[in-house]
Amino acid sequence: MKSKQLRALERLAQKKITPDEIIGRETARSLAALSAEMNRQVGLLIHRSGAIAKVVVGDHDRIVIPALPEVGTGGGRLRGLRCVHTSFRKGGVNEEDIMDMACLRLDMMAVLTLDDDSLPALLYGAHLLPRQVDGRDWQELEPVHPANQRISCIELIESLESEFVRARPIKEVDKGRDRALLVSVTTGSLTYAEDSMAELVELARSAGVEVLGQVIQRRKQMHPRFILGRGKLMEIMLTSLRLGVNLLLFDQELSPSQIRSVTDHTDLRVIDRTQLILDIFASRARSREGKLQIEMAQLKYMLPKLTTRDDALSRLTGGIGARGPGETRLEIDKRRINDRIARLGKELKSVGKQRYHRRNRRRKRDVPVISLVGYTNAGKSTLLNTLTKSEIQAEDLLFATLDPTSRRLRFPQDLEVIITDTVGFIRNLPADLLKAFESTLEELFEADLLLHVVDVSNPQWQQQVAVVEALLHELKLDDIPCLMVFNKIDRVDSEQVQKKIDQAGGVGISAINAATLPPLLETVENLLQKSLQVS
Repeated sequence: MKSKQLRALERLAQKKITPDEIIGRETARSLAALSAEMNRQVGLLIHRSGAIAKVVVGDHDRIVIPALPEVGTGGGRLRGLRCVHTSFRKGGVNEEDIMDMACLRLDMMAVLTLDDDSLPALLYGAHLLPRQVDGRDWQELEPVHPANQRISCIELIESLESEFVRARPIKEVDKGRDRALLVSVTTGSLTYAEDSMAELVELARSAGVEVLGQVIQRRKQMHPRFILGRGKLMEIMLTSLRLGVNLLLFDQELSPSQIRSVTDHTDLRVIDRTQLILDIFASRARSREGKLQIEMAQLKYMLPKLTTRDDALSRLTGGIGARGPGETRLEIDKRRINDRIARLGKELKSVGKQRYHRRNRRRKRDVPVISLVGYTNAGKSTLLNTLTKSEIQAEDLLFATLDPTSRRLRFPQDLEVIITDTVGFIRNLPADLLKAFESTLEELFEADLLLHVVDVSNPQWQQQVAVVEALLHELKLDDIPCLMVFNKIDRVDSEQVQKKIDQAGGVGISAINAATLPPLLETVENLLQKSLQVS
């Protein structure tokens, strides 16, 4: 652009619009003249006070509104900015305008067309609706000349916003608590997606997130940029506006570019299933080892997603006489994270050696080891508490127990064993998390017997069994003797379950009822004695 045009844009940014007007008559003339001279679309982001917040220059065919991170929105409220941009075509707002208006929660989107003399022709406007009308979430205003605006722009926007707030579900919302809309995009079975979504709801509940809605979209292939379609993204934004959502939680793992694309087109925080699981683990870890493992997994997850908007080499390091431009802030952050990961790895090795020595002392005493494995929330900690009369934390939440716990247990025939509770498994367990917990899972390699605890009351228990068995195979633990323990039989039809238990060669129990445990103890004792005789 020419310096004259840049000065004209600066003067345009200093103009003030009357709040009652979408755009002032003189401002519209200046905008149209400058747009025609540059042969580009030019847009204004106007605050409700009438001040111009941004001037945006596009090309001849379209204009791209930049991300607006510095302007926040409360639940159920619009952004406080309206966009007015020029257009060389005849007609009103198009689909892309509506998309920008919905995703950025703009007060209004207006298009100023030009006549043959490069003067303002008609002003087309559109705004969002608190409720759908004729299947549409927005409404177009009657086109007018900028000099003949009859409606009060500020009154219209404020009345719409009050309607949005009134349309929100009436409920007490804890301050500081996330309110999420769960999103799943699948190319496979819809049934599998629904099952996975049900599990995501439980994960969100375990993290203390309030779930306000769920969206599942089935596509032939994932959108490389947004993961879901642009139309569905617009629908999600309108739903989040109506419900007061401040978080989008995706069931799929998102790439760094997908997270950036969605966050740039919305004003909501975006996290995926992996980050949610990592956050749950971080809040539940109690031991030093557990905290180290979680921090390492979080840093490895964060590293490829680290980015910055400051591409200039303005923030430099190095003293006087340093050669070259130095490092950018991004490079420094990445280096520090890699250094921290290396230090955590050394600390975990040290903790692993201590755990190895403890296992050595245990082996010298010839005390058999039983390890509890299974899907998360299957009842492993509850079973350990009932067997050993302990008070380990056991809640009806996913990943309530993270740190491995060992207790001694004496069988009726004077056989003493050590029984160990380990972290639960889940489908699509993050690879970095599984790797970080290697030292903890090493406890399983020392086990003489694995008790695979299954929540038989869960409709998806067979799929959960398959997930656990696949992970045991991946960890090369499938050669250790394993007994299936079907928990929560008090919640299901006993006859049907007993057939499945007999087919699997397992034992049925209720972990909260000690009276159901003698058959399990007898079976475990027999298996251990056979194992000890063989060894």
